[in-house]
Amino acid sequence: MNKEFLNVIVADNDENTLIFFKNILKELKISIKVQCFTNGKNLMEYLNNADAVVPEIVFINYMIPGKSSMECLEEIGADSKFNNMVTAVFSEPLSESEIEEIFVKGANIYMKKPECFEKLKKVLTDVITINWQYHTSGLNKDHFILKV
Repeated sequence: MNKEFLNVIVADNDENTLIFFKNILKELKISIKVQCFTNGKNLMEYLNNADAVVPEIVFINYMIPGKSSMECLEEIGADSKFNNMVTAVFSEPLSESEIEEIFVKGANIYMKKPECFEKLKKVLTDVITINWQYHTSGLNKDHFILKV
């Protein structure tokens, strides 16, 4: 990604989580432009807008209101303009069947939401600094990216 900055979207209805994500992403040694949405409906309205900049990475809370994360993943997967966008679904611990559904719907990452700032910072740093072009080719469930 030879750009001046990365475009990142975070979708979560918890204001504290949005603040944590913004602060952590601001601390990284990479220029990042962060946009936040508090529900899935507004997220998808933005992404489906013809003038919207398609972000490199979208972080979506599994329990996002307005439009579920699974509905968002379906819409994202149905539009080829999002083919190079990385999607990360995060949540409190989920069952294996819920994690399986996240993979089937097309997410690149499932992140168990860390309970402290430092662990969240490490996970976000790992996600942001991965060479996604390498990791998303030949993606399958055995290589589900960063199930952390």
